[in-house]
Amino acid sequence: MKITDFNKGIISSSLGSFWWGFIGTYYFQYITFVGTIEVVVHRCIWTSLMLLITTTFFNKWYLLKKIIFDKKKLLILLITSILIFGNWSIWIYAVATNRIIDASFGYFIFPIISVFFGFLFFNEKLNKKRIISISLVIISTIYLFFNLNSFPWIGFSVAFLWSIYNLLRKKINVDTDIGLFIESLFIFPIAIVIFYFIFQNNMNDFSLSNPSLMPLLILAGPMTVIPLFLYVKGVELSGLGPTGMIFFLAPTGQFLLGFFYYNEPFSMQKLISFIIIWISVSIYLKDLYEKN
Repeated sequence: MKITDFNKGIISSSLGSFWWGFIGTYYFQYITFVGTIEVVVHRCIWTSLMLLITTTFFNKWYLLKKIIFDKKKLLILLITSILIFGNWSIWIYAVATNRIIDASFGYFIFPIISVFFGFLFFNEKLNKKRIISISLVIISTIYLFFNLNSFPWIGFSVAFLWSIYNLLRKKINVDTDIGLFIESLFIFPIAIVIFYFIFQNNMNDFSLSNPSLMPLLILAGPMTVIPLFLYVKGVELSGLGPTGMIFFLAPTGQFLLGFFYYNEPFSMQKLISFIIIWISVSIYLKDLYEKN
């Protein structure tokens, strides 16, 4: 039986989302014995080098040259590089401090926050279902705040940074991998300076004298780039609507790992808050399905 391009896209985006949710989460949790800052630095460095290889292999240097001479796109990519650096840092911090469930909260609400920001900053229209989805996110947050006396800052930081990042990237229409390559090049010098500081103060785990740890940390590059390529290929073949629904495999995987495998604490208040969010996501997905 011949597999259609649409089905290939569904498979590809499913693999990408599964990788983000399960394999990526497990990997970054596994290396939490390395300092959080150093893990972020390694992710920046090895992602840059991995994308250098893929850009060369797929012969995409001409796309990079076009962007370099476009000051507007370059400025926006500088801003998005700061946003993705912040997103990576907070997510890795969440994984290292056994707050994977809190991070998954952010990725569950990120598409709905994106819709709200699109309305707020880019005059994108809201229908009734999307207004209800946004309202439920607000209700869930207020409920958590008053019952736990704390703002779910990890979830909201992840969602806020990732939403603004995606909205800006959508506006400049740059290939995902080339855009990430330029962003990583902006971050690269900062990552090198931070790594030098860590090394000079004997705070580093990565060392040439520890060959067994080297490949483990170098994997931070492929762990970032491979699911990205899989998901983007899925979007190209199947469209944003279906793959947007499949994306929720990622936070679902994070939630399941955090709850069942890592036994993270999960109070009744959090459960009620998540139920409200899941209802919000269901309404959003129904709207997405009807539009496609």
